[in-house]
Amino acid sequence: MPRLSNVVIGILNGCTLIIGLAATIASLYLRIRGVSTDCQKVIENPLLILGLLLLVLSLLGLVGSICRLNFMLYLYLTILFLLILGTLAFTIFAILVTNKGVGRTVSGKGYSEYRLGDYSHWLQKYVVNEEHWNEIRSCLVDARICDSLQNNIPQVPGEFYKKNLSPIQSGCCKPPSECGFELKNATLWTMPKSGPAVADTDCKKWSNDKYGLCYACNACKSGVLSNIRKDWRSFAIFNGCVLAFITIVYCIGCCATRNNKSRSSYPIMYGGRV
Repeated sequence: MPRLSNVVIGILNGCTLIIGLAATIASLYLRIRGVSTDCQKVIENPLLILGLLLLVLSLLGLVGSICRLNFMLYLYLTILFLLILGTLAFTIFAILVTNKGVGRTVSGKGYSEYRLGDYSHWLQKYVVNEEHWNEIRSCLVDARICDSLQNNIPQVPGEFYKKNLSPIQSGCCKPPSECGFELKNATLWTMPKSGPAVADTDCKKWSNDKYGLCYACNACKSGVLSNIRKDWRSFAIFNGCVLAFITIVYCIGCCATRNNKSRSSYPIMYGGRV
């Protein structure tokens, strides 16, 4: 069927139009409602940009395929091609900047600990810098990632050290093991009378206040980077699938433009009869 590619492009863009509309409405709802947390505000602009991009792209594809307007389809294909290049570039970049960073197993403990210097310079400089860290810290506090841990810390310290902590819990919810702090109860760590076992700034930054903890520590930043590294690695695989899908859509779009051309030349070839 010569019009199959036009139908497929129309269906695909109808679906993305709905997704884009939902993302735009969700972003505007958050903005109008006046969210109060930095963590929620972080997603507003990206969500709005994504929604508007999908709306514009979907409308171009729908109008171009249904109305057989090659100008619209050419514009649609140009944006798709740029999207393919951008997705490919980001995937390669994500793999390169996350090739470093492995947690160090602590002897006799069920969890690993992380050091900021183990991660790429780019991640340190542009992700957990002072400008961004306040927003990230606010997100961590809002998410209450340490609450469940504190509520379930065994009263016997030896049992706590066997817990399997996530990278963020390990870095943000307790002082680094090398500081030599003692676990007294579910929410209290005490510094030895002789002071921290090592001259690490993280040892001095620890606070037993639930809003303080080790959120200002480099160990906490390292835990966040460990999560980012894991997520970006998984996202790179997802991007590969998205890249394959967009490439297929791009090829179908090219077929649709050829169909439109052949359709427009048909009456001329046969004396103006369709």
